[in-house]
Amino acid sequence: MARKAGMIHGVSDNARYFGQLATELMPDIEIVHFVDGGVPFMATDALRPRAIERLRILASFAQESGAEAVLLTCTPFGRLVDEVKGAVTCPVLSVLEIMVDEALKFHGTIGVLGSHPGTLTSTERLLREQASLEGKDIEVETRFCPGAFDAVQHDDWATHNRIVLANLRELMKHVDVVVAPQPSTERAIREFKDPGLKVPVLTSPRLCTLRLKEILDSAS
Repeated sequence: MARKAGMIHGVSDNARYFGQLATELMPDIEIVHFVDGGVPFMATDALRPRAIERLRILASFAQESGAEAVLLTCTPFGRLVDEVKGAVTCPVLSVLEIMVDEALKFHGTIGVLGSHPGTLTSTERLLREQASLEGKDIEVETRFCPGAFDAVQHDDWATHNRIVLANLRELMKHVDVVVAPQPSTERAIREFKDPGLKVPVLTSPRLCTLRLKEILDSAS
């Protein structure tokens, strides 16, 4: 019987993209996908309890389906992951937590690139909180990509990628590392080629799929 992992998405495109990466990076693992397009828009203070309840149900479904670990792929879920973990006995990971962990391996100024204001706010807050816990002194510079989120909503990836790349180029001039936690930005960043700029750019889908693989390998 194949081993399984669960992935919970807020958009169907994440299911396709993360599924492709999982096939590439851990072909021996079967992925059980759950998509709930309403949850990202419920991740506000007022609707937080309902969002947590829905994610806990989906995590439970994933474990009942045989998942040995669950990855929450949308950045808004990162603020809710601690409450979701209590619903299951298997590990629950979030894109936001993993990206913050990876970013804090670097020193200096951390740039945060995002197309949604909530992503920038959550990532900066978690970066500062975790850096304080680890006794690290960091600077954070955020860069909003206006119009990119709306472009994705209209399936206009050419516009999205153009906006993201333009803002990435500007942000890279001022920071020592860039963290781009939204899965949608990896498509644009894969197209970025400029040998004159050596700033590392951390994108979430590949890094998070590799982290999920590490968790599964350690449990085998």
